[in-house]
Amino acid sequence: MRSDEVVLTEAVLSPAAEYGRYVYRRITTLLRAEGWRVNAKRVERIWRREGLKGPRRQPKRGLLRLNDRSCVRLRPRRAGHVWGVGCAG
Repeated sequence: MRSDEVVLTEAVLSPAAEYGRYVYRRITTLLRAEGWRVNAKRVERIWRREGLKGPRRQPKRGLLRLNDRSCVRLRPRRAGHVWGVGCAG
């Protein structure tokens, strides 16, 4: 381990605790703004070693398709029921 590894680990964990949605790349940018000369791979290694994970992405909505490659267009029943998902022919 390097001599500054413990201090860098604390510097990585403090913004990760404060900003829960920040991942290692954003924290690398914050550390560089504070004056750290640090590589993104090194921050990722510390990130994984400490057991941190980023937020999961929400999956995209799928289109309602039939076997003949046409799609079913839903009629809205209430506000916010049907979003603007087009049918790519």
